[in-house]
Amino acid sequence: MMFDHIFANFAYHIQLNADEQARIKNSLQTLAVKKNRLVLRAGEICRNIYFVDEGCLRMFYIDEDGFEHNILFQPENWWAVDIDSFSHQTPAFYNIGSLEDSMLHYLSHAALEKLYLEIPKLERFFRILTQNGFNLYQRRITSALSQTAEERFANFRQQYPRLESRIAQKHIAAYLGITPVFLSQLRRRRG
Repeated sequence: MMFDHIFANFAYHIQLNADEQARIKNSLQTLAVKKNRLVLRAGEICRNIYFVDEGCLRMFYIDEDGFEHNILFQPENWWAVDIDSFSHQTPAFYNIGSLEDSMLHYLSHAALEKLYLEIPKLERFFRILTQNGFNLYQRRITSALSQTAEERFANFRQQYPRLESRIAQKHIAAYLGITPVFLSQLRRRRG
């Protein structure tokens, strides 16, 4: 079915009855995104929270020199949002773009706020999601500050199994904070 993956994702933390599922289905929208397209541009307001049903997104920012820095990859079964922009409906700091042709389900800010009132357990789900995301960011910052490039690459492979063969080397390098040439050297060493 069309929404099987997203409801399986909800089931990690909450149980929804048939009526609650129907209410969520009525609020969900679907978006097909071609490879290398932006879902969110920095400076725009993040009006939606996205669930990746198929494909892969990346969250990134572009520095003053025009270099892209990948913050997070969101393959299947991950959620994508600039949380500060979405929560406060203010301009986004990050871009969200597709690395592959992707199929997304999403909830608008207004729809999610309404669902929180109708289905209070959704607040629990998104609280847990936010806590897990915050934990992920803390580990990512610590990794960037204290680990070697080789250790960061090993962490990437563990966190994103099977993603390495799907996305361009330049995106992995931008995530690790190294050059694509150095990434090639690491790959040769690690096999």
